[in-house]
Amino acid sequence: MNRNMMQQIQQLQAKMEKIQHELEQTPLEASSGGGVVTVVINGQQKIESVKISPEAVDPNDVAMLQDLVVSAVNEAIRKSKELAASRMGALTGGIKIPGLM
Repeated sequence: MNRNMMQQIQQLQAKMEKIQHELEQTPLEASSGGGVVTVVINGQQKIESVKISPEAVDPNDVAMLQDLVVSAVNEAIRKSKELAASRMGALTGGIKIPGLM
């Protein structure tokens, strides 16, 4: 590789690291059940918090609460992946590079 190509790779690597840091610092929120379960996740798919309203806790219907948590988590992950794909896509010009996302 020539020197120019190495510099381009280093610049790309620095930009990727910056985007990864930004994704880590970007909270995304998703909820289910009209807001009775809320999940906050960052752009790297790390769950930061789960909030459950007291009215969602029914000892006679634990399955519903479990479904609400799963639904909120899945929506939060979807949002996080969408954000990551958008940020990385801007960097790579829309080319999907395995291992980046």
